[in-house]
Amino acid sequence: MVSTALLLVALGLVFVRAWRGPSPIDRVLALDLATGVALALIVLLAIRFRDMVYLDVAIALAVVGFVGTAALARWIAKGGEEP
Repeated sequence: MVSTALLLVALGLVFVRAWRGPSPIDRVLALDLATGVALALIVLLAIRFRDMVYLDVAIALAVVGFVGTAALARWIAKGGEEP
């Protein structure tokens, strides 16, 4: 329970950084970190409920998070203009 509470606090702080981040790079990094914290929460759910389906969800979220971060980084590197 303590680890879940700490991860939820971390998730809240990450969203504050994503909201206030002065640059788009800060926002992308915050969203990438939010994905990592969400992964940790999902793994804790899998351990708590002893259900392996949550681990499949975590793997899918990791892949989507990686692709999203890579796409946003590429968009920022090109100048952040519409394609």
